[in-house]
Amino acid sequence: MADTPKSRRTAARPAKPAQRTPPSKTWSPRFLAELATSSNVAASAKKAGVAVSMVYETRRRNPEFFRAWEQALCEGYDHLEMELLLRLRTGEIKRAAGAKVGVRTYENAVALRQLAAHKDSVARPRAGCRGRCLGGGR
Repeated sequence: MADTPKSRRTAARPAKPAQRTPPSKTWSPRFLAELATSSNVAASAKKAGVAVSMVYETRRRNPEFFRAWEQALCEGYDHLEMELLLRLRTGEIKRAAGAKVGVRTYENAVALRQLAAHKDSVARPRAGCRGRCLGGGR
């Protein structure tokens, strides 16, 4: 079979060696702190002033950053659990439009769905960081 121009270009290009992309000292601490607070990668990247693609690439190429990411998610999950427990115990006061007095409500369906989603996403890293995460990683 004859070589096509496309196959020649591909064959001439050497494979890129795997690199360890160091996370930037300017954005990574802020990103990880925000991730521990929100458990939201896109929001954390935005607050740290870095592209989402860069944080995922750094996580893929840098094992230390990957471990810090997992620990931040463990911490974020613990925060989410505490917020849910507070909401379950105290409820939320909601005021109808024009009302002077609010009514205490206990609407936890959204929080429970979010907790279930995060539980699945951090179950594996959490098992690995048991005892190292804040709260001892129950």
